[in-house]
Amino acid sequence: MNFRDDPADAAFRQEVRDFLSAELPADLRAADDAILGVGLGEDERERDWLYTLAKRGWVAPAWPKEYGGAGLGVVQQFIFNEEIARANAPRPNFLAIGLAGPTIIVHGTEEQKREHLSGILSGENFWCQGFSEPGAGSDLASLQTRAVVDGDDFIVNGQKIWTSGAHRSQRMMLLARTDQDAPKHKGVSYFLLDMKSPGITIRPLTNMADTPSFNEVFFDNVRVPKKDLLGDLNRGWYVATTTLDFERSGIINGVSLQRLVQDIAAYARAHGRRDGAERTIRLEIAERAIEAEISIVLSYRVATMQAKGLVPNNEASITKLFGSELAQRISRTAAKVAGLYGQLTEDSPLAGEGARMGGLYRISVGSTLAGGTSEVQRSVIAQRGLGLPR
Repeated sequence: MNFRDDPADAAFRQEVRDFLSAELPADLRAADDAILGVGLGEDERERDWLYTLAKRGWVAPAWPKEYGGAGLGVVQQFIFNEEIARANAPRPNFLAIGLAGPTIIVHGTEEQKREHLSGILSGENFWCQGFSEPGAGSDLASLQTRAVVDGDDFIVNGQKIWTSGAHRSQRMMLLARTDQDAPKHKGVSYFLLDMKSPGITIRPLTNMADTPSFNEVFFDNVRVPKKDLLGDLNRGWYVATTTLDFERSGIINGVSLQRLVQDIAAYARAHGRRDGAERTIRLEIAERAIEAEISIVLSYRVATMQAKGLVPNNEASITKLFGSELAQRISRTAAKVAGLYGQLTEDSPLAGEGARMGGLYRISVGSTLAGGTSEVQRSVIAQRGLGLPR
């Protein structure tokens, strides 16, 4: 891996920094849930930021130019993401730009690309991910939502859960079982579902951080046109692995974790204890800082592979696993530094920055679940990386 920018990449990095310095409003900073890489567009100002990026062709800079992207190479895309994270800029519409769009580019027909990609780039269409079910989370292939052919449509019945942003989305990446008799990985299909279709019910779920971003979604005889089938019938599992690889490569950003450690260190300097526990806290923050650097190096590894035309698979899982578990370690350190103030909510007049430290702890609990649990990542690493048996 080359950790130094060549002259062209250095010039591009400076261009991105100058753009962020001039265009990013000082009061527009990503929420603490950015460690999960969600970007649901809850804040309307995020949409304004998306339009600002669009003027430079930087909404989806890695997409090919023919599909509305900037056609950047892998290294420049990595530099762009790195500088966005260092500036703490929001990543609105991440599920559409980072997951749905790239999957459609890889597996979609020309008609599907024309229909969906422009709406993603313009910010008109936000997407959600209809994968997990109450009985099919880590074992996603056990999903039971069904899609049955009826003329020119499929009729969908079932339920999805933990659907981030479903209440704000116009489309869903939906996995449904289309062959009940096939082995569980081979009877699944992938659909581009219109969330305005009759028969869809969305019920909000508030997480432990009091953020109403999750939902459960119910399908009651929902009609999905055959044109919205992505990829081949009963081959949706292999389309879904494309989506998951994109998700695992970007869901935890090492630079964002590094910034969180820096914020914790600043809080500790301003409010730290002056007793025998101070040395222990200092050492723990130092350890978190070293681990954040490791997370960045793992991201460099993925980017280097992609630049060589290789497809990171178990490497993406390694990056995701280390990053999501590190997010939890960082949040525990934050709660320890904040002490009792970390148990207060932001509406408490005594909380101050301590409430943010406690908020990080509550948010990070889901980091080892989103995008595939740590157990799933270890299985991928064992089987595809180390060649171990199932």
